[in-house]
Amino acid sequence: MYIHYLSEENSILNHFLAQIRDVSVQNDSMRFRRNIERIGEIMAYELSKVLDYKDKSVITPLGTKETTEITNKIVLCSILRAGLALHTGFMNIFDNADNGFVSAYRHHPNNDDEFIIKVEYQAAPNLEGKTLLLIDPMLATGQSIVAVFEKLNAEQKPKEIHIAVAIAAPEGVQYLQDNLPENCHLWVAALDEKLNEKNYIIPGLGDAGDLAYGIKL
Repeated sequence: MYIHYLSEENSILNHFLAQIRDVSVQNDSMRFRRNIERIGEIMAYELSKVLDYKDKSVITPLGTKETTEITNKIVLCSILRAGLALHTGFMNIFDNADNGFVSAYRHHPNNDDEFIIKVEYQAAPNLEGKTLLLIDPMLATGQSIVAVFEKLNAEQKPKEIHIAVAIAAPEGVQYLQDNLPENCHLWVAALDEKLNEKNYIIPGLGDAGDLAYGIKL
């Protein structure tokens, strides 16, 4: 797996990451969503550097300009509901992409810390031969992303696979390395220290879905 850690160099990305973590600003859900969206826009720009391009001539009012354009057929797919704001950021950049959505959540059958991942609702276009960008703000254990990927990949085979996460734990990164194809790209805005005993990212930021859209039952 090719891993890209984007916060290793100082940029405005770290500014937005700091704000989504800060408990003094997290009570503003609109600001939280917008900063997640901005992080998605920056990540999409960085990811665009490894895509495929072709030459193109553009007619301007005063002449002709030789340039390039993306040739990849991109599908953005986010994991509901937490992935929606990050998805919007990617969609702002890849505005011609098709879009898919999959629900995945931790199910605690014994009402304790043990869980399994349930993947239920799915609405996705044909992925055959396309470039799949699988988007989720938090990479904790990695089980949700792998479960969603396996469900999508069982039906059609994308040409390229990119996973984009805002904050990751080392355990989740390792799980993806162990369970996804070697030619996958993993894009991480920030790598955190570890998972705690409940498999939450430390220091993390809390529950991204709740911060963006309100506390769920």
